[in-house]
Amino acid sequence: MRKSYRVKKESEFQEVFETHNSVANRQFVVYSLDKPNQLHFRVGISVGKKIGNAVHRNWVKRRIRQSLLELKPYLRQDVDFIVIARPAADQMSMTDVKASLIHVLKLAKLIDPNYDSEEKS
Repeated sequence: MRKSYRVKKESEFQEVFETHNSVANRQFVVYSLDKPNQLHFRVGISVGKKIGNAVHRNWVKRRIRQSLLELKPYLRQDVDFIVIARPAADQMSMTDVKASLIHVLKLAKLIDPNYDSEEKS
């Protein structure tokens, strides 16, 4: 995922975080902020030290980024959002990470609600 799709600065991260517009499941928490004039979505990824050592944290980040890259055509474009991994995230396979992200993104209304049927066709 190109860097233009990432929330990079601490101030931008805090702006999204402070909206308190969040949803969660067992593996991820997603905070979102609508940005109506934005060309494409931007995402911040946070994997805390409770997940494990640096290798485990990087593993989780890579899988989140890859899942979002695969979901890119189905995601809302006028939004900034942050994905925060919970401790259970490092025990999941790539398929499970993607499925869990789809679930939490649907709860946050950031992905097309008909995503499953569109992917199959």
